[in-house]
Amino acid sequence: MSKQEIENHQGDYGHGHGGSGKIDGKEGDVEIEEQVHHEHVEEISPELELLLKTDPLKGLSDDEVHRRRETFGKNELVEKKRHPLLKFLGYFTGAIAYLIEIAVICSAIVGDWADFGIILALLFINATIGFVEEAKAESALDALKQTLALKTRCWRNGHLVELDTSELVPGDVIVLRLGDIIPADGRLLGIGATGEATEGDLQVDQSALTGESLPLSKNKGATVYSSSIVKQGQQMAVVTKTGGDTFIGRAAGLMAVAPEEGHFQKIINRIGNFLILITVVLVVIIMVYLLVVDRGTPDGEFKKVLERVLVLTIAAIPVGLPTVMSVTMAMGAKELAVRKVIVKRLTAVEEMASVSVLCSDKTGTLTLNELTFDEPYLTNGNTAEDILLYSYLAAEPGANDPIEFAVRTAAEEQLDILKNRTHKHEVPGYKVTSFLPFNPSTKMTQATVMNYSTQESFKVAKGAPQVIIRLVGGDNDAVRAVNSLAKRGLRALGVARTKPGSLEEYELVGMISLIDPPRPDSAETIRRCNEMGVDVKMITGDQQIIAKEVAHRLGMGRVILDAGHLVDPSKSDDEITEHCIRADGFAQVIPEHKYRVVELLQNRGILVGMTGDGVNDAPALKKANVGIAVHGCTDAARSAADIVLLAPGLSTIVDGLMTSRAIFQRMRSYALYRITSTVHFLMFFFCITMALKWHMKPILLILICILNDAATLVISVDNAKISAYPDKWRIGQLIFLSVVLGALLTALSFAHFFVADRIFHVSAAKLEAIMYLHISSAPHFVIFSTRLSGYFWENMPSPIFFIAVMGTQVFAMLICVYGVIVGEAIGWGWGTAVIAISLVYFVFLDFVKVFIFRYWSFEFTAAAWPTKARKDKLKARKVRVIQQQRVWSSIDQVRQVGLKIKVLEALKQK
Repeated sequence: MSKQEIENHQGDYGHGHGGSGKIDGKEGDVEIEEQVHHEHVEEISPELELLLKTDPLKGLSDDEVHRRRETFGKNELVEKKRHPLLKFLGYFTGAIAYLIEIAVICSAIVGDWADFGIILALLFINATIGFVEEAKAESALDALKQTLALKTRCWRNGHLVELDTSELVPGDVIVLRLGDIIPADGRLLGIGATGEATEGDLQVDQSALTGESLPLSKNKGATVYSSSIVKQGQQMAVVTKTGGDTFIGRAAGLMAVAPEEGHFQKIINRIGNFLILITVVLVVIIMVYLLVVDRGTPDGEFKKVLERVLVLTIAAIPVGLPTVMSVTMAMGAKELAVRKVIVKRLTAVEEMASVSVLCSDKTGTLTLNELTFDEPYLTNGNTAEDILLYSYLAAEPGANDPIEFAVRTAAEEQLDILKNRTHKHEVPGYKVTSFLPFNPSTKMTQATVMNYSTQESFKVAKGAPQVIIRLVGGDNDAVRAVNSLAKRGLRALGVARTKPGSLEEYELVGMISLIDPPRPDSAETIRRCNEMGVDVKMITGDQQIIAKEVAHRLGMGRVILDAGHLVDPSKSDDEITEHCIRADGFAQVIPEHKYRVVELLQNRGILVGMTGDGVNDAPALKKANVGIAVHGCTDAARSAADIVLLAPGLSTIVDGLMTSRAIFQRMRSYALYRITSTVHFLMFFFCITMALKWHMKPILLILICILNDAATLVISVDNAKISAYPDKWRIGQLIFLSVVLGALLTALSFAHFFVADRIFHVSAAKLEAIMYLHISSAPHFVIFSTRLSGYFWENMPSPIFFIAVMGTQVFAMLICVYGVIVGEAIGWGWGTAVIAISLVYFVFLDFVKVFIFRYWSFEFTAAAWPTKARKDKLKARKVRVIQQQRVWSSIDQVRQVGLKIKVLEALKQK
């Protein structure tokens, strides 16, 4: 695990959130407060440290390189790839797949080749859909590899040579220059390529790794990380870690251990396990019963009994379940694609509906990852336009520096005199006659400017706040302003100009404040997510004070904890998890910390979404139930994510939540209907077979199965009532309700059977037709009820869905009325009566459903069926409530302390 090092850092200009190091002098009576930069530094073992004493101008010998490569391996990320055929065959596993495979085998045994072909086709369609969807995604590790350098300059055998980065070993001495992608983790040596002393620090952009929006200044002894980019300067470094041991290598390792089975697959398997259990148990009992009772008769022959129970098994198995689920999710993915939201993993569409915590990276996700001009501190009657103009005049043209670029961009966008210029390097009305560029010793730039309107010259200085304040002779108010900006995480930059009539005496213009601002739609997206019951948490590698400022601007809470809370050895995982739940975010984190936040929340049973754009986000994106890569993300983030946003901004996340919740309602509706139908089917035929040995023709059983499943495919376009809060699969509730509805349908089936047989004394063939129509229609109409958790009239079905469901039952009624397929006509009287009773009965079942939804709870289940697992779960919940109260109390105290500090600071400034 890495440790924390406090490193004084600042870019070219000095003070800001990164700190300039310690400020020695006082400006007046008030001292500029030191701001420190926190950075994680890799631990180097004593054994490895001994290998880093390489002579910088000789490098390693070939023999030494060979020995070290034997120990550490090549400097590359290794991926264990699964054979495509094995991956395809993997889609034929799982509870539902096994059920369908049993149905295929049963069809072959009884010689029902038409059904055999249909079910086998469904099985391959489901596997193909899943395989193709997964194949669309690029390999996440391949994308990580693309961020690594391909060639590097290295000292070997006393010569500076160019070689493949994969050939590097710990102890190699490499040369880092402007524009280089750093090929391995290393330690800067503070000297140039030929051993000469270097002036200034190495500016390194590691935003994709750590989430810090500005390049960092690195000097002798500092650690540089593989795949970060050199923005300025030149130095040599000794390689400390290679391959999977590097910072980015550990990220790749986390992605490799992320579990493959998703939340939705677990739900489907649990439903499948229940259906397998009741199907196998009841069918085996029926089979044994028939073999015993009909022993010695033609009906008791093993083959005939097997044929009867196999047909019953085929009809009971929900062969259309995976297809309906896949089609429903595919339709949702297509709908999202129109909004420029690309779904890479189909089941993510459903899982997003249950996400209750959305962890978000800050830099480049919630913010623009662009340093911009913020509200300045002004003095001596100057305006925002004045400080922008003077800053522009003192800016170095073409300098490759983010601060200079931010100043020039802000001036060109906001100052009218700079908008319609003929020559981009000129300022109308002014001429820069002399310019002193930035110097690390003076920490400022200076320009002498001629004002054409007054024909007078003046000087402008721009630089580190402490330098500019010292230049104007001190200013306590300015020092307080700088300290206030620094506490909010804003980068401060001082601007001064000479007084009229003098080229030596300066007066303060003000302090520019710079920040990486939130995206225009981030605050609104967070607000809407909160309204929908989704808690948004900021998880960033940037500094804590910056995270708090951005959180404040986004309307989030300001309880942003540092990463130390995630690895506190004095706290249990449960206590740390409570911090994760209660806190508004974490700062100064590394990829392992982001991964841990997601993992801890998932262990609590929370479905977690993660948004990000950098390499540092990739492990957490893959670990999360739903990983969302934002517009402009790195290849690594895009490959690790389940959903990719093609349009700038986060507003489409809300569209995704709305669509996914609609899809969830449709899928839960179908699952409840299908489980209810299976329970009713098996319960009725089990009882009627055991009691009266009555059975239905195989063709009618198969017809019920095919027609009803085909009709429910259109549930993917049904109207859905979107829930106000995250949805959740309550399997216990689902199965309990299915059993209740199935039992009530079974009672209705027996009523039909005995009324037709014992009261009206219909013939055997007519009784079979009546029961076929009833078993086809009564459970099928229940889908109008299962569409909602409330009453069926609260949200009417779509016309296409209504027509499809009613159309299959009209077809079933017509073949029964006229005696087609069923054997004997039942007439319009029986036909309309059976359909009418089914419609009325579904209304009664709807009231039963609402009652159960309203009063069902886990506590009720634990009391009704007090298994050991349920007792343990209930006990754990009570313990967790006590822990939550303790942690929440602690965090409330932190909030109160923070509020009091702000009040005291406000009073102090007055």
